[in-house]
Amino acid sequence: MDIDNVQEIFSHFNKTTVLVIGDVMIDCYITGSVSRISPEAPVPIVNAQSRNYRLGGAANVALNLKSLGATPILCSVIGGDNKAKVFYDLMEDCELDSVGLVPMFGRKTTVKYRIIGNNAHIVRVDDERDEQLKEREKRQFVTTVEQLIEHHPIDAIVFEDYDKGLFSKDIIDEILGFAHKKNIFVAVDPKKRNFNHYANVNLFKPNLKELAMGMHIEDNVELQLEDIHSLAKRFATEKNIDKVMITMSAKGIAFYDRQTDKFYHQPAFKRRVADVSGAGDTVISVSTLFLYTGRSMEETCLASNLAGGLVCEYVGVVPINSSQLQNEIVKNQSAEIQ
Repeated sequence: MDIDNVQEIFSHFNKTTVLVIGDVMIDCYITGSVSRISPEAPVPIVNAQSRNYRLGGAANVALNLKSLGATPILCSVIGGDNKAKVFYDLMEDCELDSVGLVPMFGRKTTVKYRIIGNNAHIVRVDDERDEQLKEREKRQFVTTVEQLIEHHPIDAIVFEDYDKGLFSKDIIDEILGFAHKKNIFVAVDPKKRNFNHYANVNLFKPNLKELAMGMHIEDNVELQLEDIHSLAKRFATEKNIDKVMITMSAKGIAFYDRQTDKFYHQPAFKRRVADVSGAGDTVISVSTLFLYTGRSMEETCLASNLAGGLVCEYVGVVPINSSQLQNEIVKNQSAEIQ
């Protein structure tokens, strides 16, 4: 990547509108101190001192895209409970448009509670229901997606699947039909339930565990790079997917481009990891914008790798800082030149 053009590369994101479709949630951090063990069970007692709510799931992808300069439109269903108001308030605070949110009074707004005592993550409590949408709810949701695509200049779509019941094969097929009619770039961040329901997309971004599970590889099999290359190529060929990006935590990122039949591995950078939550949201955001604006797989992997590592240095789910990422790219490329 030409370090003199980094700022210019990011400037193209300002002209990009991305429809983020996926499961949304609230990330709640309850922080306090621990000074004793409960007499009722061998567990610490956290004296709660603060409670912080943040946008999570697909909403965090929208935040990342906004931070990078793009215009995100978030589309999801939300519950008809009191936590829905918290979610709408967070959307307003973050200056995100709620035009694509569909309230459904039979559902619950997902909240992930993370209990932190003496700066240690003690337990997570997931308050949610993940049943599939009912037929009437599906029609309502799909109609909303169709209207957003018809009435907004959508450049790219990100499917952010957290397995909370929003997606099913018929919904995915209908939305992909809308996207293909408009020739819209489509990126997917998959989960187990619908892993094999995505086809004919531009970018498919599982992590290594999800790829292995989706391809029915046994848990005890340690995959080497040549194995990952083979799996990515087979999956891309079977599903007619242009590009497969596999995030591999400390092992970096692997990338297969079916159009050129090339495989690339970007090693991870050393980081002081505080919390890996939300790193996948950052990677799908950066990679979508880079690929949609015509950047190479090498540039995409470098930027995505750096971005994912940067957000892991913070406690809790946070969006990437665009200026910080640009500085990291310049620093990395300057070191390569030397």
